[in-house]
Amino acid sequence: MAKVAIVTDSNSGITQDQAKELGISVLPMPFFINGKLFYEDIDLTQEQFYEKLEGGAEISTSQPAIGDVQAVWDELLKEYDEIVHIPMSSGLSSSCETALMIAQDYDEKVQVVNNQRISVTQRRSALDALELAKRGKSAKEIKDYLEKTKFDSSIYIMIDTLEYLKKGGRLTAGAAALGTLLKIKPVLQIQGEKLDSYAKARTIKQAKKQMLQAVMNDLKNRFGSEDGSGCWLDMAYTKDIGPAEEFKEEVLAQLKDEGLVINPLSLSISCHIGPGALALTATKKLPDNV
Repeated sequence: MAKVAIVTDSNSGITQDQAKELGISVLPMPFFINGKLFYEDIDLTQEQFYEKLEGGAEISTSQPAIGDVQAVWDELLKEYDEIVHIPMSSGLSSSCETALMIAQDYDEKVQVVNNQRISVTQRRSALDALELAKRGKSAKEIKDYLEKTKFDSSIYIMIDTLEYLKKGGRLTAGAAALGTLLKIKPVLQIQGEKLDSYAKARTIKQAKKQMLQAVMNDLKNRFGSEDGSGCWLDMAYTKDIGPAEEFKEEVLAQLKDEGLVINPLSLSISCHIGPGALALTATKKLPDNV
């Protein structure tokens, strides 16, 4: 039986300490802040990131350098026979395409998964891959399963401020000004390749209600699990965990607690949407018979 290593990146929300406990390798995502290079969870904490973001620093996202990816793979292949590499969604970053290109030099020992997930749903993919490796599946079998089930997840995100979408050129100044004036709280969705608008709310309370209803609809109509059993329900937030913990109680009043995890939202998304955001996700569980 081949010995399979699992690699993902810090967009999954898996910290370096958690990665060591789990036995997963996590590539830290690079950021340029006022022209200086930082690595998530290495020399850039969540607190430092938001301090710089709210202080008006120029922040741009990047992707792991080719040499850094190769170094991780080469080191793992001294101990493992194969690697499953799970980067963030190809619709949100070019790091997946880069990894696919690099993997061509590894004689199929590295299987790059394009399963179009990010944040807590990407974390679930990494944990599923780890479990499948423990069940004796090959890297190719794991890749095939994760890509076949890539749309078995949903993310809904409420944005508290339109400032950062405007700053990043994803919203016109006029639309941002009008939205701020009207105190609109947009709800976005990620189902597959890209970040899309889902709904507009006038209050945080209304936005949370819309997100919960959207997830409940997905559980019933897409995942065949009306009460939430058979799916992982997870949450993410930017900067402040307090509102997420409050929302968790509201979610669990409606749905079963299947080990709901609250994680900080990926900094790659956070820099575009700013602090105060909340996300609710649903991901189908890995069946026992796979």
